[in-house]
Amino acid sequence: MSEKIALLTDSTSDLDAEVIAKYGINVLPLKVVYADRQYQDGVDITPEEIYATIDEESPKTSVPTPFEAQEMLARLRDQGFTHVLAVHISSGLSGTAEMVRMVSRDFKDLVVEVIDSRSLSMGLGYIVQEAGRWLGEKVPFAQLVERARELVEKSRVFFVVGTLKYLQRGGRIGRVSATLGQFLNVKPIIAINEEGVYYTYKKIRGRRRSIDELFNIAREFIARQRCRVAVMHGACPEEAAYLVKKVEELANVVELVSGSLGPVMGVHAGPGLLGIVICPLLD
Repeated sequence: MSEKIALLTDSTSDLDAEVIAKYGINVLPLKVVYADRQYQDGVDITPEEIYATIDEESPKTSVPTPFEAQEMLARLRDQGFTHVLAVHISSGLSGTAEMVRMVSRDFKDLVVEVIDSRSLSMGLGYIVQEAGRWLGEKVPFAQLVERARELVEKSRVFFVVGTLKYLQRGGRIGRVSATLGQFLNVKPIIAINEEGVYYTYKKIRGRRRSIDELFNIAREFIARQRCRVAVMHGACPEEAAYLVKKVEELANVVELVSGSLGPVMGVHAGPGLLGIVICPLLD
């Protein structure tokens, strides 16, 4: 039986609309939840709207509902797809991957492989985008899954935040000490460990020095292999432009994108996040 393969991810991947359309990527939106209302991530709320009232309203986030995942998989099945590669935000940060995995067990006529990206934003997005490229090259499903898992292992995400209070408030601070920078202006460079949770990669004093060190760390990884790189930010476009300019000078960068984090990530990190994603090209 010939394979007809669909790609599925969630809205935290931060892929732009052109990429989603080009590769036919299906997206499950997470939710931004206020006391009296709820929005779909990246559909009917913007990051700017989040930041405008983030301290007054303290929004929360939630995963897509099982019903929404069921609807999505049923639609793909009805469109004739036989296989689904689903790549989602780190299970250390969200229950999305596990929810999709649970729902997929009801679809006996679909082969669904759920991959925990152990990442977020374009760390997740680049894995899905690469899978789209491979699909265009007619890579079979088993190999597609294998390559995606390899990218999970090889990709890296590093970031700094304006303040740790939003990660702490949302319960997603992981192994980063919330009191780290309280008195000494320490700005931790944060990465994601093998369990998919945040940890302190390095401690730097001062915002500008932390951004320069963010670049230095990325440069070391980029020097080892050709990479796709993304610079993502939460309401700090000037600092993002500064980082982009430095990355542009590196020889191994074959693609460089920059953009704003989506609303759900904005809730988690607050304004002032600046991050860099490094996605190596597979041989």
